[in-house]
Amino acid sequence: MASPESSPNARTNEGGRESVALKVEGVAHRYPHFELHPTAFQAQAGQLVAILGPNGSGKSTLLEILSGHLRPHAGRVQLNGCDLHRLSPRERAQRVGLARQETILLFSFTVREFVRQGRHPHLGRGLFESGEDERWVDWAIEKTNLTQFGARGILEISSGEFQRAVLARTLAQRPQLVLLDEPTANLDIGYQIEMFQLLRNVAATERCIAVVVTHELNLAAEMADHLLLLDAGQCLRHGTVEEVFDAELLSRVFRTPVIVDRHPSSGRPRAVWVGPHRPSHQQS
Repeated sequence: MASPESSPNARTNEGGRESVALKVEGVAHRYPHFELHPTAFQAQAGQLVAILGPNGSGKSTLLEILSGHLRPHAGRVQLNGCDLHRLSPRERAQRVGLARQETILLFSFTVREFVRQGRHPHLGRGLFESGEDERWVDWAIEKTNLTQFGARGILEISSGEFQRAVLARTLAQRPQLVLLDEPTANLDIGYQIEMFQLLRNVAATERCIAVVVTHELNLAAEMADHLLLLDAGQCLRHGTVEEVFDAELLSRVFRTPVIVDRHPSSGRPRAVWVGPHRPSHQQS
């Protein structure tokens, strides 16, 4: 299998990869009963960005705008200087990959067939996968630790393995911007950590940008380079974990008292719920 560095499809420069840059400039959108207020941030190649906030805060709306599927009422999204909303759907799919938590399966595919769908934006006039397409499918399956499941039915694997297959299908697109909506939902802690480590590794080694919507505050704090905190359609704060993890702010946004301390191993900030005191039961 051709490596990403040796493939003619790789994005190269003097450092081995093109420098990918994402610039979100005051994007806003209005629904009849909800409004995403102007939101702006930037990200660079190799970075993992986490979008945090309670339900209904505008996280998914922002992700849809970043994907190009939803046109903002104001502002713009630029990827390497290109306005994503001015690209054709095919051009956009070659640059941006969106991995949704809820993927509708109309047919029973093998895992490999499912991952191969990610190559569709790159197919030529023949509409059949080339040897290069198959190499990228192999690469995506290997990258997500799914090699042993390639011939298995997509409906026959676990939830964690399915989420990895969704990510593999997205990686097979070879996007510069990888977007994920709740990739760790309904997964146990082991799979959650594995998924974030995969994202961290992919962003770093492939020199792409990964943006993930998540409710896992402390995993985001450990793994992400940049955080956005949304509430009621407003971006209240964005920056490093040290800049965003403010106990008073988090308590207000999530409507529950928290304190912020340091993880004993990494030293990074973490949010700890302050629950009611439970008296110890002492035997008389």
